[in-house]
Amino acid sequence: MTVDRRDTAEADGAKADAADGADGTKADGADAVVDPAEAVVERALAALDLETKVRLLSGQDFWTLPAVPEIGLGSLVMSDGPIGIRGVRWAPDNPSIALPSPTALAATWDPALARQAGRVLGAECRRNGIHLLLAPTVNLHRSPLGGRHFECYSEDPLLSAEIGVGYVTGVQDLGVGATVKHLVANDSETDRMTVDVRVSERALRELYLAPFERIVAAGVWAVMAAYNGVNGHTMTEHAGLLRDLLKREWGFDGIVVSDWTAARSTEASANAGLDVVMPAAGDPWGAALVAAVRAGTVAETEVDDKVRRVLRLAGRVGLLDGVPPAVAPADRPRPPDGAALAHAVAVRSFVLARNDGDLLPLDPGELRRVAVLGALADDARIQGGGSALVVPPHAISPLAGLTAALPEADLDHAVGADPRLRLPAAGGVAWTPITATLRDADGRERYRTELDRATVRWMGELPDGLPPEELASIELTAVHTPLRSGTARLAVEGFGVLTLTVDGTELFDGPLYEPSEEPGTVFRATVERRFEIAVRAGEPVEVRLTRRMVDGEHPGFVSVTLGHAEPAVAPDDALLDEAVRIAADADVAVVVVGTTEEVESEGFDRSTLTLPGRQDELVRRVAAANPRTVVVVNAGSPVLMPWADEVAAILLTWFPGQEAGAALADVLLGRAEPGGRLPTTWPRRPEDCPALSTTPVDGVLDYTDGIFVGYRGWRAAPLFPFGHGLGYTDWAYESLTVEEGAEGPVAVVTVRNAGRRPGREVVQVYVGPEAAEPDRPVRWLAGFAAAEAAPGAAATVRVPLPARTFQVWERDGWQTRPGRYRVEAAHSIADVRQSTTLDR
Repeated sequence: MTVDRRDTAEADGAKADAADGADGTKADGADAVVDPAEAVVERALAALDLETKVRLLSGQDFWTLPAVPEIGLGSLVMSDGPIGIRGVRWAPDNPSIALPSPTALAATWDPALARQAGRVLGAECRRNGIHLLLAPTVNLHRSPLGGRHFECYSEDPLLSAEIGVGYVTGVQDLGVGATVKHLVANDSETDRMTVDVRVSERALRELYLAPFERIVAAGVWAVMAAYNGVNGHTMTEHAGLLRDLLKREWGFDGIVVSDWTAARSTEASANAGLDVVMPAAGDPWGAALVAAVRAGTVAETEVDDKVRRVLRLAGRVGLLDGVPPAVAPADRPRPPDGAALAHAVAVRSFVLARNDGDLLPLDPGELRRVAVLGALADDARIQGGGSALVVPPHAISPLAGLTAALPEADLDHAVGADPRLRLPAAGGVAWTPITATLRDADGRERYRTELDRATVRWMGELPDGLPPEELASIELTAVHTPLRSGTARLAVEGFGVLTLTVDGTELFDGPLYEPSEEPGTVFRATVERRFEIAVRAGEPVEVRLTRRMVDGEHPGFVSVTLGHAEPAVAPDDALLDEAVRIAADADVAVVVVGTTEEVESEGFDRSTLTLPGRQDELVRRVAAANPRTVVVVNAGSPVLMPWADEVAAILLTWFPGQEAGAALADVLLGRAEPGGRLPTTWPRRPEDCPALSTTPVDGVLDYTDGIFVGYRGWRAAPLFPFGHGLGYTDWAYESLTVEEGAEGPVAVVTVRNAGRRPGREVVQVYVGPEAAEPDRPVRWLAGFAAAEAAPGAAATVRVPLPARTFQVWERDGWQTRPGRYRVEAAHSIADVRQSTTLDR
């Protein structure tokens, strides 16, 4: 990597680890300052032999690092995020808050709200004994096909950085470490374990590394190295990025932890700057690293630097005797109520993309009959899929939220079109109770709990401290009382050996496997088998699904689901007809569409931007029957909307967390304003996207788009541009000036609420060269700020324009390109309201 020569002194000053003395002394000119915490770290390090030092650098199980009581070191516990806390074991009796998705958080354009979200999660970590949260994810939305984009923030590095800083600061306000991930260019899921991303150094610096650089500068305590390679080196072995850039140039003093099973070498990864290997299974360090040190292929000073970082992190979170935690208990802020915060983020994130004729907000007093249509109106998808799934205390569906909010209206629901490729987990009034039981080899019950839905999923430890080797079976049992007669469908989903019985009759006995080299992929890509049974309304049947453990299996990965569908009321065409009939008689039709876990989740990329199933047909037919049609699109990233010009209103909701339906009702009925702005461009056609394919060729994914990612590279008018969002009031941009401040120029923007409701406007400031430059975008986001005002009132915001705004990465480092720049105040990138110029 090229190092910015002008930043060498600053980088050297930040490299405290390498330059400081072994006793914790800080060199500062002629004076020496002793950092007491660092001195404790050095004494603890000096007391360890090589084997113990190496032991500290690898997981002792799936989620923890070992304790060393002899030096007063406790065991460091990690957990997945980013919307809740999974914890280290399956614990359905200990649910986690489920905030809206990270993309939703970015759609708020509100770093202060992101900080509050971080505080809620920091408090959840403390309640669950978690010291290091494995979040946030700041990889970019390079291609809309990226399957895990719901877990990332934006296509723009500055927006990603500012939301990420807010989130990290909030988590660490509670004395819990945050882990920014996945360093770097881990922007898609196809062949993610092996793909080699080829990307220019300029694009790396200006786009993909920029959020990491900003969050490291803000003081994050951990960084996760990704699975993929970059320019010929897998990230866990990438010395240029981990050692030279992250630690030496940026001065990062925390730990670099591998993504789970990403480390596959001993010497190469140890010498590259990786500090911690996770999890215990497949660890390439341990005895092999001890041998490498003794053979001289890895210097013991490298090991010492890694251990020093682990001990430093332990001190920050309160696990190292003699080191006060980074945040004293008395100084930890009181976090906001989790459910209230989840509701607030959802409301603030919803993007009103279209509102023809000002249909929204709806007047509850004028609603006598409301049609709520779509399978996803009742089966709410509140979070993205994959390793970060959490079990929330509750989940409010759109149908439930609107039903509660409109007690005087008649709400009619129809499926219309069901996009789900798999049967949903059994649950609801027809299934009571649903019980999960864990047994040992002697058939003894070791753990029992009741579930709302017939699904069991976990990665990590078993509940109640049950030793993994003692688990022999997991049983899901339930009494099902059919709501109607006919042929019902059951499904078994998961991996492993399963037995399904109905009233003692065996329907299935055998293995369900999805072969994979990565155990986590099996967890995320399970297999489904379906069966039909004849049922009579009101006549109960006993259903039992047993998952048996076999020799060699790792019980740390468990996924088993009993799916169910009632006897079909009508074929698909009849379901569509029913939805149209209900819509035609309603005062308003609310159609809920979106992606499902089968098409948008971790572990794979999307193959199309088209909504799954016949949802497009449902929208078009309903809109033709009722001009007052609102379409709620629940997806983590863009989908195509060929009907966009045919409906009155479109609201985008981003997997909105446990309070989804309540927040939706508040926004639709005008109790709250949809405050979101698009963090990512939504295309009208796939071919308009600057980057689309996520499929490597011969193992290589070439970022040929360079710096022209997202709105920077758009060549045709998109359906909805970056930054777009309507709200419920109008804003007049009255003035824009640029002042020279002590730390550089500041854009000063005055806006006035020209509507009839109080509101919030996200003022976006873009910068671009006045004379076109072929190797630069026309404009790019330079900063943003929110203005709030009552009807008729004005508000002024100030948006700093730091030096980096005008710089490009060149061979000799960051360089300001002299010339005249346009500075624009805008409602979105396509809606510039005021403009001025600035010479640099």
